[in-house]
Amino acid sequence: MKKNFLLLFILFAFNSVKAQAQNETDANSYQKNNEIKLNIISPLLGAFEIGFERHLNKNSSLGISAFKVYEHTSNDDMNYYISPYYRYYFGKKYASGFFVEGFGMLTSIDGKKIYAADNVTFAEGKDVYDLALGAGFGWKLVTKKGFVFEANTAYGKLVFNADKTDHTQVIKLGLSVGYRF
Repeated sequence: MKKNFLLLFILFAFNSVKAQAQNETDANSYQKNNEIKLNIISPLLGAFEIGFERHLNKNSSLGISAFKVYEHTSNDDMNYYISPYYRYYFGKKYASGFFVEGFGMLTSIDGKKIYAADNVTFAEGKDVYDLALGAGFGWKLVTKKGFVFEANTAYGKLVFNADKTDHTQVIKLGLSVGYRF
């Protein structure tokens, strides 16, 4: 009798573990780990920005974004940047809700404008390549069909060549739409 009871107990425990593993597998099949995004406010600034993000788990991800200016305005010094980042999410759903991020940025910026003696004409300096480091925050909403809506802002400082440009900081602003796959 004791052997039958022990055998029944072991089978029940094994079946419970198997059912729990199956439920976790089913839940993980809905957790898509990649997403691609397009910043919809960058065209208003004469630029284009696209990003890719890979989710490591429920609360963290690694990503990269690329920004390219195609139409310079009179006060715009940025040419392009490539920015890898790490994000930590505080939302209840998988990789969504409020987040904070730390980023690095490899950037190309116009050099200092050198004014002539008449203070009207100037010559452009050489393009300056630099690394910026910074932090930011934002909010991400993900629909059941995988569409992503995100708003974020970040601030950073140039590390090496800030004295060769007209400014020493960088700002990232984003209102992005994308798809998680």
